[in-house]
Amino acid sequence: MISYPTLKKDAVIGVTAPSSGVPAELHDMFRLAIDRMSSRGFRVVTGETAWTQDKAKSAPARNRAEEFNEMMRNDEIDIIIPPWGGELLIEVLQDIDFSSVKNKWLLGYSDTSALLLAITLKTGIATAHGTNFVDLRGEYWDDTTAKWQEVLSTEPGGTVIQHSSPQYQKEWAHENPSPCVFHLTEDTGWKTVGETPVKVEGRLLGGCIDILRHLVGTEFGDVKAFREKHLEGEPVLWYLENCEMKATELRRSLVQMKYAGWFDNCSGILFGRSPANHPVGNYTVEDVYKEVADELGIPVVYDIDCGHMPPQVTFINGAYAVIEVADGKGTVEQRLV
Repeated sequence: MISYPTLKKDAVIGVTAPSSGVPAELHDMFRLAIDRMSSRGFRVVTGETAWTQDKAKSAPARNRAEEFNEMMRNDEIDIIIPPWGGELLIEVLQDIDFSSVKNKWLLGYSDTSALLLAITLKTGIATAHGTNFVDLRGEYWDDTTAKWQEVLSTEPGGTVIQHSSPQYQKEWAHENPSPCVFHLTEDTGWKTVGETPVKVEGRLLGGCIDILRHLVGTEFGDVKAFREKHLEGEPVLWYLENCEMKATELRRSLVQMKYAGWFDNCSGILFGRSPANHPVGNYTVEDVYKEVADELGIPVVYDIDCGHMPPQVTFINGAYAVIEVADGKGTVEQRLV
């Protein structure tokens, strides 16, 4: 069984930085996010790590872990949302007190997804892959991003439906702020290998493959144990997004995950849009997707709303999902059962 937190109205948000914090020159951006969330009825509590950044991390690993552990134990904090991702979250996993992880939401993406997945695999508590805190600083949210609140407020046993976005952001433009934060200029189109409609279902697991691949073979990436303890024979439906890897590096990572058994009893794989995926010679990411689909005998969907080209659907690690894709549009039904 999976345990699902529930986001309550006027929740207290804890902002801690288990990966990268906010450097001094961007504190105004961070304060704006705090002000915006406060104006929406949330109370925001920030840890010391959220305000510091040096040598590719917010603070030494032990400090980051201790602050996260404290926020997780603190009954006054209802949800933890890091400011954003980063590079070296993997350093903190050995000091996370998984035995004291409470049934409260952790929301984020990018480097944060290593902690999201590790918590769900080790505890059976659902975690949320979606927007980070700093990107909630807009005067308003686009409809896809805004769904995070409805998704995380869904009661255990309930169902929530999300749809593919109308448009997505091709490039970040922090120097050109807009009321919505994201500059949504490109038409969204969810694609499938074989260009045929797809309907696939299973228990969601996933995140940023750049970091998740480093959990393979560790106690923090024991997919087999999670499957045996919590899934009762149900298939896993993976969602993965590539931040920086070229096509061959993505392929190597997927093969490693396959060798490690991560794709055993897998019903399908969903790949997010990516600013990376650069071809090597004439070997393209579309070749990678087709090879995975053929080898595993599963549907593969790609260019979905997930990852570093926002906006993002909010995916719940552990939720039972039914995904339908046709004519470039997608529907994500998540059952918190």
